[in-house]
Amino acid sequence: MSRLLPLCLLLLIPGQTSSACPRSCSCQGTRVDCSGTSLTSSKLPASFPSGTTELLLHNNLLTTLPNGILDDLTALHSVSLNRNPWVCDCSVLYLRAWLLRQPSSLNSHLGVNCSSPPHLKGRLVTYLTEEELLDSCHYWYCNLALFAQVCLIVFLMVQAALLVTLVVFLKKFEKLSKEARRTAEESFTAEEAQKENEYSSL
Repeated sequence: MSRLLPLCLLLLIPGQTSSACPRSCSCQGTRVDCSGTSLTSSKLPASFPSGTTELLLHNNLLTTLPNGILDDLTALHSVSLNRNPWVCDCSVLYLRAWLLRQPSSLNSHLGVNCSSPPHLKGRLVTYLTEEELLDSCHYWYCNLALFAQVCLIVFLMVQAALLVTLVVFLKKFEKLSKEARRTAEESFTAEEAQKENEYSSL
């Protein structure tokens, strides 16, 4: 029994590596073809087989790549990423950095053009400067900050309206309390005067 345990472990270890072909792709040996499958960035496989040498992702609907998705594919010698609607904002920083690290012989940068925003449309991702991409990040953060400020102002206005309503209610309540107290005092005084009149008549 003790001799079978190491054998079982050896059989299980290969299954831990990322060797399965992604469901939306077709594989032949170390060639992984995911082209023309209308893949979006959200439906992209979480990983590819570790021994992949050729990866085809062209002619899809990819706008960005998740950070680190290509870092473990050290055997790659051919990648096609063209004919995808890449969005050149903060989210394309990983793809740009990965492309710049690749040798020129890989030609993975060919056809990787921006589809948006309009002022960067048609530009090669590898030729974009960090300043251009960080500007888009700043605009995004500014819009988020502006939205947060508007929400804060609306929240403060609602709080102010509730406070004013509460003050008005308390003043009305105080006025009603005073009137009720005065009415009670007047009725008590009238009753006392009536009792005195009754005693005096007796």
